Amino acid sequence: VRGPLVMTVLFCLQVLFFGFGWLFFMRQLFKDYEVRQYVVQVVFSVTFAFSCTMFELIIFEILGALSSTSRYFHWKLNLYVILLVLIFVVPFYIGYFVVSNIRLLQRQRLLFACVVWFTFMYFFWKLGDPFPILSPKHGILSIEQLISRVGVIGVTLMALLSGFGAVNCPYTYMSYFLRNVTDSDILALERRLLQTMDMIVSKKKRIAMTRRQMYQRGEDQNKQAGIWGMIKSVTSSTSGSENLSLIQQEVVALEELSRQLFLETVDLQATKERIEYSKTFQGKYFNFLGYFFSIYCVWKIFMATINIVFDRVGKTDPVTRGIEITVNYLGIQFDFFYAISSSKSSNVIVLVLAQIMGMYFVSSVLLMRMSMPLEYRTIVTEVLGELQFNFYHRWFDVIFLVSALSSILFLYLAHKQAPEKHMTL
Repeated sequence: VRGPLVMTVLFCLQVLFFGFGWLFFMRQLFKDYEVRQYVVQVVFSVTFAFSCTMFELIIFEILGALSSTSRYFHWKLNLYVILLVLIFVVPFYIGYFVVSNIRLLQRQRLLFACVVWFTFMYFFWKLGDPFPILSPKHGILSIEQLISRVGVIGVTLMALLSGFGAVNCPYTYMSYFLRNVTDSDILALERRLLQTMDMIVSKKKRIAMTRRQMYQRGEDQNKQAGIWGMIKSVTSSTSGSENLSLIQQEVVALEELSRQLFLETVDLQATKERIEYSKTFQGKYFNFLGYFFSIYCVWKIFMATINIVFDRVGKTDPVTRGIEITVNYLGIQFDFFYAISSSKSSNVIVLVLAQIMGMYFVSSVLLMRMSMPLEYRTIVTEVLGELQFNFYHRWFDVIFLVSALSSILFLYLAHKQAPEKHMTL
């Protein structure tokens, strides 16, 4: 009875994961857009469902649910489906929707979508050449060949997100990094912005009046006969056009200044809101978390350096330790979605998110395997095949270290230049 019951639970959870992915797609990603391509919604929900199922199977391995044969079957089925989606389905539809947005290629979009997919497959396959990721004895369509390449991309994405998140999280939450902003600073900047806008309006009025005068002068001089009237018309119009060109250049410069002042005003308003938020109980709580994550960041950079220098593999899963940081920045990716999405690009962006999500979860399984006890990782190791698991952990440490140090440098320069920019404006 236990076997059928667990099978039913597994199926119901997959349906639940699919439904949650469907609702998240409708309520978050596409809440401001009319959904026209249901295939995108289905692909996203399927990717989310099978990604969650992989973690569910890890829990089943630890709990000993189902028989070993059933768990092995579900692992194989789940991996083949997720690899089919990530390597064949999602890239093809990304190419299809990209081609559909190009007017010249719309009539032959299916053909050009296939060309895009074959191009992806070429580079995807060549990706495995410079990395020692598996034994050469495996077949072309073996699960080892596919998952090894997906693992390289996914682990790279995970390390980049974790490195940036480990640095940016304390920078975002800690009040120490907030610059002092007062109401007088904001009012002074707003006053400068209004003055600049008034100057732009005034100069545009001058441009309009100059053009009107030139037009009226031209009409009056056209009524005059003789060569002297033509010469006078040419010389006066040349002088007026030069003056008009100079005013237009001044307007362009003032408009650029107004944009900079507006962005700086918005930044000061956001900083002031963060200062006020930091004084609340929740703000103090996140400020404490910022110190905690600062310690974590320093420790993780130190351990990644030790692992690289001494060629050792950490026994603790970096995904488990960094999951709180990474989850916080999924929201940023979705805000990014709203910033650049449109009726034409939204389908492509969602498919790219589905691709990243699927590769992220597959790579998480590769890294989590090391932290699992030996008695629980037998089937996982058997299913994944003869992969170079140590390589993925070392690769994670290298990319994490590069990402973290680059993020520290970038945020340091941004934090240092912010007051200087404010003083310049």
